[in-house]
Amino acid sequence: MLKLYLLGGEDIERRDSRSLNEQAFRDVGGSPSVAIFPWASKGREEKQRRLMVTYFKELGARTVRFVERSLPFTEMVSIAESSDVIYLPGGDTRMLIESLRDSGSLHLLRLHDNVIIGNSAGALALCGEYVTTAKNGSDELVIEKGLGLSDFVVSVHYRSSQDAQLEMLSRDRSIFAIPDGAAIRADCCSLSLLGNVELFTDGKKL
Repeated sequence: MLKLYLLGGEDIERRDSRSLNEQAFRDVGGSPSVAIFPWASKGREEKQRRLMVTYFKELGARTVRFVERSLPFTEMVSIAESSDVIYLPGGDTRMLIESLRDSGSLHLLRLHDNVIIGNSAGALALCGEYVTTAKNGSDELVIEKGLGLSDFVVSVHYRSSQDAQLEMLSRDRSIFAIPDGAAIRADCCSLSLLGNVELFTDGKKL
């Protein structure tokens, strides 16, 4: 059964969501094979990759592999199918969504029946809709379409200074606002709020 972990944001170097990742790993037996889709940035960011490998190995990962955009699709399928955990890191949400759709890898996510962890941009991409900043570079918050693996709306890196905008956007939808270090865990049967996740609905913060 597919389980989604939507993390509001984690500094991998500081390991400030360690307990959330540990819980996700326990859901698949504690010693998972992990596939990372590092598609939310244009650069290879070797330091960040090394940090992720070291971190996940510390948490008990049996193997950690990167699904490169340059790989043949058949190889992407092989890595995804043999992995217990799929990890979508932070970065540029729009880039990540576009890459997953254009490559056909969205299909791989939909077929996955273990755990998918989305951190920041990765969490937003998994949702039906998500809250993000406008493309004009301002601090204005807008709603955009995600990949739809979950049917709720999420905002990440939540701060109380965003309350007024989130209240306005929640007039016709409910929004889960997840701060750094918190997460939502969701499967077909349940939804758990891990940490100080806030809910905005009917134009109000509950």
